[in-house]
Amino acid sequence: MSGGGTTFEALDAFLDDYLDLPVRGRDGQTRVYRIEEPSAEDGIRIERITSLAARLAAGGRAPDTPVLDDEEELDLYRMCLGDAYEQLRKELKWGAFKHVALTVMFWVTTDKETAQQFWQTGQQPGKARNRTERRQASRGSSASAAANTTPSPASTSGTRAASRRRSRGGRDRVPRS
Repeated sequence: MSGGGTTFEALDAFLDDYLDLPVRGRDGQTRVYRIEEPSAEDGIRIERITSLAARLAAGGRAPDTPVLDDEEELDLYRMCLGDAYEQLRKELKWGAFKHVALTVMFWVTTDKETAQQFWQTGQQPGKARNRTERRQASRGSSASAAANTTPSPASTSGTRAASRRRSRGGRDRVPRS
């Protein structure tokens, strides 16, 4: 069997060994936390836990009981955050702590781009916002922007322009790096 001349790069040449995440702590200071890739054993456990949750979600209904209890959820975060876990837990409020942990979880289970998408949007990557969420997001825009998209009663061209603006605003946009 011939190798066909295919050579592989060293594995570490293209894998990300860590994430650097800038986070504002309870004291108001922004610090960059370096989250190292988990051990193989922890990575396998993280994959197993998230695969179970994904299968339950794919069933189209919420499970009757929580997938993880509070202690198991913190254990998942501990596995994801590794050596940074204790420091992050002490220095961050719950929302920021959970966001960091879930960002790392997406990095471990998928890739850096997916983690970055979650980091920037706070939404599960690949999950389209539902109609109600899109409407609420558009209502959350500034009053002047809303005034610019509201057609005057006698204007027909304004209605068309407003429709175009609305359809553009409903799409999820992911900033490119």
